[in-house]
Amino acid sequence: MASKVAAKAVDFARIYSSLGLSKETISSLQAFRKRHSEAQRIHTSLAAQPTTVDIAHYRGVLKNQAVVDEAERVLKGFKPVTYDVQAHVKAIEAFETKAVAKAEQTSQRIDEELKELQATLDNIEQARSFDDLSVEQVGEAHPHLMQTVETMMKKGKWTVPGYKEKFGDLAMA
Repeated sequence: MASKVAAKAVDFARIYSSLGLSKETISSLQAFRKRHSEAQRIHTSLAAQPTTVDIAHYRGVLKNQAVVDEAERVLKGFKPVTYDVQAHVKAIEAFETKAVAKAEQTSQRIDEELKELQATLDNIEQARSFDDLSVEQVGEAHPHLMQTVETMMKKGKWTVPGYKEKFGDLAMA
């Protein structure tokens, strides 16, 4: 009974978002929860039905007592069929193994991304401000910029293509 209360207290939406599960994992979990709730509903409805047959009632209602005798014999001889559920258990264990493996992969990817983000943040914090940089230092860091500027100077171009369209003309004259 306590497990049912605990299951109802779980906020699955928060779990899905906080664990960063993949869409595939979330949809698998939601499908499993749906199948489980449907099975519980069917079980509850079947458990509420009476399981005994009143043979005396049928003896009083039916004229053909041979049919009632045959039904009584069949009911007394009825033995429920047992099913081997090991295949289902193995399938569930395989699903669990697959889910755990995907969760571990997701955890590793998140850890790698966090390391990369931390390295980027450290790089940003340690970088010099733009005011402290010289043109030579920018040219050393990005040689293609220096080549582009030299080519423009050789061709006599003193404006950057697309600059006026993007930022407007700031000329005073």
